[in-house]
Amino acid sequence: MIEVTFDQLHGWLVLLLWPFVRILAFFQAAPLWGHSSVPNQAKVGLAFLITLVIAPVLPPMPDVPIMSWAGFGIMVEQMLIGIAIGLVMHVVFAVVQAAGEFIGLQMGLAFATFFDTGSGTNTMILSRIFFMITLLMFLALGGHLMVLEALVSSFYGLPIGIGSFNPAAFEMLVRYGGTIFVAGMSLALPLVGSLLIINLAMGILNRSAPQLTVFNIGFPTSLTVGLVLLMVLMTDMSRFLQRLFSNGIQFIYSLIEALAPLA
Repeated sequence: MIEVTFDQLHGWLVLLLWPFVRILAFFQAAPLWGHSSVPNQAKVGLAFLITLVIAPVLPPMPDVPIMSWAGFGIMVEQMLIGIAIGLVMHVVFAVVQAAGEFIGLQMGLAFATFFDTGSGTNTMILSRIFFMITLLMFLALGGHLMVLEALVSSFYGLPIGIGSFNPAAFEMLVRYGGTIFVAGMSLALPLVGSLLIINLAMGILNRSAPQLTVFNIGFPTSLTVGLVLLMVLMTDMSRFLQRLFSNGIQFIYSLIEALAPLA
């Protein structure tokens, strides 16, 4: 008869529980795996499967009882690491959503919104289209595998039970959120600038010839020119997204190094 002692059972549980918490926290925070359309059972099952695969090659676990305050602190520590990595990917996808918002406002499509179950708010149609294109490009380029590789490597850069974090890393993560506006505006700037010139021309036309109904020709003109410029923008969309994904994954590695406590 096979006998399992309490120490053996506790060792197996420690080997799986804390890595599982970090991976599951990442899945809950990441935009791809954490979407509301993905069932919670699928998230938990995938996180547990990845934990089983990587558990034999992880660094040694700390000798800390799970049912203790120290064990609870380690669990919170793993949740913070997973959420921080997931937030980086949220920023990456929010860039194209912000660009869609900027372009939609300038094209006069602010009314074209629908309820997004993922964010729980009304989202512009252009923002949603940009998000879906980005998501498909992310999967086509293997970005999900690169992010999972970075997540697994975090167990070596940030071993379980490090005890503390470098506070400057969280400031760096907050500052990285500015990428939403900088990169989003750089993507939308060609269309926003062109449509702004058209709106200024319509304003001058309205002042010089008040008898013309500018509102009747302004909206169709902005919409038509915006659609033509969107077709031109799509030809360079892949290069922008590749650079965006590359910068996001590089920042994940930089964040992992920055989170390590100071010696």
